Amino acid sequence: MSVANAGSGTVPKDDTSPAQALEQPQGTEGVDAPVEVEPRKRTARVLLPADDGGHQLNPEKAGASPAVERDADDTDDEGDEKEDDADADGEAEEGDFLADFPDDTDDLELIHCRLKSLDELRLPRFADHLKRLSLRQNAISRLDPATFHQLTKLEEVDLYDNKLKDVGDAFDKLGAMTSLDLSFNLLRSVPSRLESMPRLSTIYFVQNKISKISGLSSLVNLRSLELGGNKIRKIENLETLVNLEELWLGKNKITKLEGLGTLKKLKILSIQSNRITVLEGLEELESLDQLYLSHNGIKKIEGLDHNVKLTTLDIQYNFVEKIENVSHLKELEEFWMSGNKIPDLTSVDKELRNIETLRTLYLEANPCQTNDRANYRRKVMLTLPQLTQIDATYVRA
Repeated sequence: MSVANAGSGTVPKDDTSPAQALEQPQGTEGVDAPVEVEPRKRTARVLLPADDGGHQLNPEKAGASPAVERDADDTDDEGDEKEDDADADGEAEEGDFLADFPDDTDDLELIHCRLKSLDELRLPRFADHLKRLSLRQNAISRLDPATFHQLTKLEEVDLYDNKLKDVGDAFDKLGAMTSLDLSFNLLRSVPSRLESMPRLSTIYFVQNKISKISGLSSLVNLRSLELGGNKIRKIENLETLVNLEELWLGKNKITKLEGLGTLKKLKILSIQSNRITVLEGLEELESLDQLYLSHNGIKKIEGLDHNVKLTTLDIQYNFVEKIENVSHLKELEEFWMSGNKIPDLTSVDKELRNIETLRTLYLEANPCQTNDRANYRRKVMLTLPQLTQIDATYVRA
């Protein structure tokens, strides 16, 4: 599930009902001996609106979001009559929307189902088998601890795009959790009880209102941390995350590269669209493979002496006037420098010609391109014959 990067899995085609999706493989006719067939994973998916109508959650019972309520005004009279008939028959009062799904379902997706509450879903009956729970794009504002404390087998929880301001102690019993997505909610801080999930390896808290990095010190198994689109001003409190491999901090208010010294295994660092002015603090990141620094205030390329494993370097849309201090990056494959102040190709030739691994170079929206549009591309090709792509266009063989 990325920020920036996080997915919800493949949804069955509209003409495939949940019951059909759960059918077991059938043996081949005419075969005398029984054939061993590996059991298919029990997966339940509910996605509104449903074409067959058989598993559509009642919006009044589930709690329609404002956007969905507005859409309801556009429905025809026939649809309204059907809804009235359903109420008259008492179907809306039955409550168990997942009645058709077996207790041993291990992957449950309830995407855009207008849910405000989980009370009617009777999730605890799946407790012995449920490992993955996706509740993306609903209107959930509260998590009931009594429900989640029973779902102790959960490994992945996806609550992307809801209305959560806090999770309280709902996750206190989820010791098996490895992935948590709370992106696009209303969190003002990192949930305070994450220590109850020591096996967490992936966290997505994209686009919330978090102003400080905190509450992560016990998560020593964390591999990927996504905090993009928040209000963070300082990189801090990451010292114990010694196994972290990916750190995504784009679109915050960070002014300085710091607090990264213990992250020896870090491979990806993304800090785009912040307020960085100096390239520094990366000396200990010798495993760094991808560095994304676009849309900041950097004026000079420096401080990369020890980052010799870099394959991707993105410094687009900064204020760099010269390509320098990169000739030692002998594994560099992609160099993105669009939207800077490079006047000509002199520094390009000096710094990049001997990097044999270089395949992609972005230089558009620099003076060296805008002042010589007719010859720019040909000059780059002659200067760097190892390239296979210049800006967005591949180089012809």
